[in-house]
Amino acid sequence: MKLGLIAALLAVSTAALPATAFAASTSYPLTVENCGQKVTFDKAPAKIASIGQGMTEVLYSLGLADKVAGTAVWVGPVLPQYAEANAKIKRLADNDPSFESIVGLEPDLVAAEFEWHVGEMGSVAKREQFSDIGVNTYISPADCVAKTNVDGGDGVRKELFTMDLIYQEIAELAEIFDIQDRGTKLIADIKAREAAAVASIKGAEAKNMPIVFWFSSKETKGDAFIAGKNSAPAYILKTLGATNVVTTEEEWPLVGWETIAQANPAVIVIATMDRRRYAADDPAVKTSFLENDPVVSQLDAVKNKRFVMMDAQSMNPTIRTIDGIETLAEGIRSFGLAN
Repeated sequence: MKLGLIAALLAVSTAALPATAFAASTSYPLTVENCGQKVTFDKAPAKIASIGQGMTEVLYSLGLADKVAGTAVWVGPVLPQYAEANAKIKRLADNDPSFESIVGLEPDLVAAEFEWHVGEMGSVAKREQFSDIGVNTYISPADCVAKTNVDGGDGVRKELFTMDLIYQEIAELAEIFDIQDRGTKLIADIKAREAAAVASIKGAEAKNMPIVFWFSSKETKGDAFIAGKNSAPAYILKTLGATNVVTTEEEWPLVGWETIAQANPAVIVIATMDRRRYAADDPAVKTSFLENDPVVSQLDAVKNKRFVMMDAQSMNPTIRTIDGIETLAEGIRSFGLAN
């Protein structure tokens, strides 16, 4: 009788525990299908080389900063809550690191945000170069699912990006490192933020308003890198009910200002970043061009100074995309354009 009572009490108490308390442990060897390749892990990686700010911030969010030996490819400051941890980790390069610098860390995992760094046309190295020396690679699904990256550029995205790809990345990394409980919690937290962000735009729906996202330009007066129709900014626009002025499937096509002028956007979203790789990386340079160019200065958005400054990482497919929804919604409200 006592045993039966104890069993019943245990059943009640465990039923009340959160699902994360029963997250399954990883069974090694673990094989993950990642961006067209099967990667097998005999155990949880002990040392990571992280290429890409978005990837690095996901690793930090999963509590894996102590395993990150070095990072590269940064466009702006790290998320504030990880500033202290990030300051202790070796920065190999703000832009593309060398293959030798990555190997010098002696990692057992190279985690990349973008396939152009570690892929067929890898600017750092091909995946085979790492596997040949016994180093596993993992690339964010957001950069390869329904997306091709064969030209060394930003690639072509065949389907609209959604946050599900970020959730997939988090879940897979959590399984690789046998920290499923952290992954489950992080996904739940981000989904809650996404729901709150969507709720926050009530009354700020853009109703097909034409909006353009300007990331940068190689030459200030030259063609601009504008968000394509299936990019992370396109997801932001769809959430808000706005219209992207670009219809190409390229992730960040170079578009002439004459073409943009024909669309006459009501709002221009300007990427802010610390990176100074291209002439128009500086948001002040972007603003000056918009206000002084004889053609572009006549756009509705420019004449009414409807500029929304947005962290560049919110324009990439990352955990910060939700910040982008909030930032643009607030901008639409401030301009008195909300419906």
